[in-house]
Amino acid sequence: MTTTTDTRTLDVPGATLTYDVHGPLPTADGEPPLVLIGQPMDASGFTTLAGLLTERTVVTYDPRGLGRSARHDGSTVNDPAVQAEDVHALVEALGGGPVDLFGSSGGAITGLALVAAHPHDVRTFVAHEPPLVELLPDAENARAAGRRVGEVYAERGWGAGMATFMLVSSWQGPFPDRFAQEPVDPAQFGLPTEDDGSRDDPLLSGVSDPVTAFRPDLDAVAAGPTRVVVAAGEESRDLLTFRATEALAALLGQDLTLFPSHHGGFLGGEHGYAGQPEAFAARLREVLTRA
Repeated sequence: MTTTTDTRTLDVPGATLTYDVHGPLPTADGEPPLVLIGQPMDASGFTTLAGLLTERTVVTYDPRGLGRSARHDGSTVNDPAVQAEDVHALVEALGGGPVDLFGSSGGAITGLALVAAHPHDVRTFVAHEPPLVELLPDAENARAAGRRVGEVYAERGWGAGMATFMLVSSWQGPFPDRFAQEPVDPAQFGLPTEDDGSRDDPLLSGVSDPVTAFRPDLDAVAAGPTRVVVAAGEESRDLLTFRATEALAALLGQDLTLFPSHHGGFLGGEHGYAGQPEAFAARLREVLTRA
């Protein structure tokens, strides 16, 4: 099936958001639009997944300050509460909701903030591997590991910072004291060893610290009408994002829903980190249609 894509903009307080509507509005099948959100990933990361869900009208967007969405608020900080209001405005622009929502990583944290603040915006919300550091029993050491990533990035640049991030994100189990204090060679991950001088990476620079530090209002989430599905990748077991998602599921009194592949299991060729997008799309379709 061939799907047309309509790229639109939406002015919100402090930003102009760019979003893509893949398919007709109003929807042709009577189902609500399916909104896919990430953070700090922008809409480009959902290209493959959107192309595999052509039976639905799929909406992707760039969070403020990322990709094509410009900020006018004088800030560089990524705040889930602010981004939730942006997504609420997007839902209103799409027709007022409720929509179905798939949120990955920081996008899942934005989704938790959204369904707590605007409970009638979302029918079914799939929260895929939100990095909710504060829910971990080893939260103090996990926070320290995250700070270490920022320190290395500030001292040595992108390659060294990303290598340290990859060490943190691939660590299995609780973090020990003084984790990642020894230098990590970027070359072992195929990353550049030279410092290009830039310090504006949204993942490494600290501007996304409020995302990992976010504490969702789980009472509001549980009390609302949204069906919440807490999900993680089968290959992510024992990693930070899996452990945090497992803790979230337990606090909401539900079993963790497993998806194929890893943290980016929906990716095709985007970002050089391919997962199993066909199997992922099939699983997402199954989860969304299960009442």
